[in-house]
Amino acid sequence: MTPPPLSGVHHVSALSAEIAANHDFYTRVLGLRLVKKTVNQDSPGMYHLFYADGAGSAGTDMTFFDFPRAAREHRGRDSITLTTFRVTGEAALSFWVQRLDDFGVPHGGVHYRDGRAHLDFEDVDGTRLSLFDDGGEGPRGVPNDQSDVPQEDQIQGLGYSGLTVAELAPTRDFLERGLGLREVQTYLTDGFTTHVFEMGEGGPHAELHVTGRDDLPHSRPGAGSVHHVALRMRDEQELRAWLFHLDAEGLGSSGRVDRHYFASIYLRDPNGLVIELATDGPGFATDESLDELGERLSLPPFLEPRRATIEAHLRPLALGAGDG
Repeated sequence: MTPPPLSGVHHVSALSAEIAANHDFYTRVLGLRLVKKTVNQDSPGMYHLFYADGAGSAGTDMTFFDFPRAAREHRGRDSITLTTFRVTGEAALSFWVQRLDDFGVPHGGVHYRDGRAHLDFEDVDGTRLSLFDDGGEGPRGVPNDQSDVPQEDQIQGLGYSGLTVAELAPTRDFLERGLGLREVQTYLTDGFTTHVFEMGEGGPHAELHVTGRDDLPHSRPGAGSVHHVALRMRDEQELRAWLFHLDAEGLGSSGRVDRHYFASIYLRDPNGLVIELATDGPGFATDESLDELGERLSLPPFLEPRRATIEAHLRPLALGAGDG
């Protein structure tokens, strides 16, 4: 049984050693909304923060695991090497050039990659990011009224994720046979060929860009590295279909994992990259009202009895408060 196609990037999860500075960067500089302040379910002494559009829509959120004092990532192959956000129009990119300048954020100039205008920069931990003009394609983000970024210039959601692998062939087979993506085009990145794989109906929010680089050392995770990229399933019915398909193809997975705000399946591609499949719902308003998203520490039910202990060990998110 062939499962319904994946419909786009769901979220991207990375590592931060400076969670207070991270919170300031994504909310104050990039104008995203903190839609969920929770903890790493597997290590609840550390934050897991979710930044997204004004409503916490699937396909708009960048999440961070808090790893205090972690060393920086050793960059290399077999890693997720670029996370992109979509804005719309040349005027929006010009706005962001000026805004990054105003906040003292180093960046490259506006340039074209794969036929789209991009603005490359890094966050406070060195996570590699890019804003690009989506030409009005892809889902529109819900405006964040808490940000001073004009609505017409706000981030509309996640774009594609860039992957760098030592061996392209096994990753291609994993994406095409395993996940149902299709290769649609190629372009050059620093003299190396990047292969664009599309999911669902396509569009700038529904692509993975994979570059083969066997000349690079193997990456080592650390602050600034991306742990995984998640791809979108609509609901539990699709999740069950994907589990059946993955088992039939002989692809090992985590099975269904309940993340409270969505349900997930975790896999590793042959080059070791972690790929998650995540349902769109039930969503971040499961345990908070839409107006109050991210204002208090949210815990999944199994961690609620430990709230007092967990809260006592978490660092303040405000810059200059405590040791944050």
